[in-house]
Amino acid sequence: MKEEADQQTGAGRYRRTSSRKAYRNGHRKRTLKTRHGELILNKPQLRDIPFQTKVFERYSRTKKALENSILESCIQGVSTRKIQEIVAHLGVAKISASYVSKLAAELDQTVYLFFSKPIDSHIPYLFVDASYFKVREEVRYTNKAFLVIAGIRSDGFREILGGELPL
Repeated sequence: MKEEADQQTGAGRYRRTSSRKAYRNGHRKRTLKTRHGELILNKPQLRDIPFQTKVFERYSRTKKALENSILESCIQGVSTRKIQEIVAHLGVAKISASYVSKLAAELDQTVYLFFSKPIDSHIPYLFVDASYFKVREEVRYTNKAFLVIAGIRSDGFREILGGELPL
């Protein structure tokens, strides 16, 4: 991040140059939760422009790999409380239930956008296949089929067009 600060300010630390865009203003301790545990980083502060890093996304405190493991647990039907226990075994002290719920809501939004997108091109071939999953219905688990609809486009590429749980 020190190198990124040098690039964004246009000059190295304590260097005088006419190409300088901003001045350093210390650093701020920042925690980043990864699947290997929690890291404490010194994020540089700049006076005239906001510092941006490629180490983590803006306002993000959790690495994408950890978020993906949380989402995979949600998909598998693991409860929010159990997810906190799983994440604790990965070395992250605490993940709030509201954060897990927010990630699940983002996943729901992505799935909704996928299923509501229009089919753009002519699809000469359609394939319908089913995968079976254990799904919890009230207090018991049952096997349910999930239909996947795939198509071969005119240019020869395969595209997943949709999916549905039959009644």
